[in-house]
Amino acid sequence: MTQRGSTSRETNAVGTGALRPPPAPSHAREWIVLVMLGAYALIVALATLTPTPLDQGFESSVDRVLAVLHRHGVPDWFGYNTLEFSANIVMFVPLAFLISLLMPFRWWWLAFLAAPALSVAIELTQHALLDARFATANDVIANSTGAVIGTLLAHALRSVVRARDKKVVALALWREHARMTGVAR
Repeated sequence: MTQRGSTSRETNAVGTGALRPPPAPSHAREWIVLVMLGAYALIVALATLTPTPLDQGFESSVDRVLAVLHRHGVPDWFGYNTLEFSANIVMFVPLAFLISLLMPFRWWWLAFLAAPALSVAIELTQHALLDARFATANDVIANSTGAVIGTLLAHALRSVVRARDKKVVALALWREHARMTGVAR
């Protein structure tokens, strides 16, 4: 295993050491994340940009869910507005997580801007085009909170994977060097 930009020695047919370029990086992870982001963005669009709110016609079901939660120890102050605010946070965590994974490592912080900008665009669209929807600053705050959580989770994951990859590459290079110089392991 070699690191991008490094080279390794390989014995060619004549028996001399020949340099070969490193393998091209795989873009499989990016494609997987891109497909997941596209699917999730479609879900968010359907949840936020349809003419009628998701909870319309389900008020009694929401009330029953809240009653069950209250019976099981959830405080009474946790009502419909808190549930909706929490749902908006949860909705934007995976969105920002996936956006962050697509960005180059050194630009991860741009997801802090991209996801809230998307939230503002959703709220402005609801205000301008969807009479049954209510555009609120609280939705932007909740969505932005979810975006911060998702971005930080993605950055933490990428940092752990990056540190692991550096160790794996260093070990592979050490083993290659030991093999080439005849040093015992």
